[in-house]
Amino acid sequence: MSDLFRDVSPEDADLQPIIDGLFGEYAARYGDYFSKDAEIELTEWYIAPQGLFIVLERDGEIIATGAYKPFDEQTAEIKRIWTNKTLRQQGLAARVVQELERRAVLAGYSGIYLTTGFRQPEAVKLYLSQGYAPQFDLDRDPEEYSQPPFDGRLRFTKTLVREAFSKSA
Repeated sequence: MSDLFRDVSPEDADLQPIIDGLFGEYAARYGDYFSKDAEIELTEWYIAPQGLFIVLERDGEIIATGAYKPFDEQTAEIKRIWTNKTLRQQGLAARVVQELERRAVLAGYSGIYLTTGFRQPEAVKLYLSQGYAPQFDLDRDPEEYSQPPFDGRLRFTKTLVREAFSKSA
């Protein structure tokens, strides 16, 4: 059993059932809460050199995914972190995040930005464990962030340090 990262297009046919499932999970948690201001995404945002979409495969099967796109000239925005339901709580999402960070540094980014929803405590835990700084009050009930003036998104940032990745690059 060996795991392998592979770059893919966000339009890769093998990826579509996974993306559909991911959005299905969002719908189950949030209903149409985020649909009113859903972002139109462009494929080219996730293609090198400015973006990236990766899958983690085990024995030819996609077991986890992640992506980043440009947020600004110095900052990549992480998106589409997903792990196969039967393999969660095994550190796969952390590995994907770490690989995205490594690749973002190689692409010239010095920071990471991301959002997760107010009903995703496991995602909050993941990003905190990976050194991300919350841009919201952790002591507040996350449901409060679903009410105005908030938009339901919990924001995180992280500064990338090139030297931290020099051993693995």
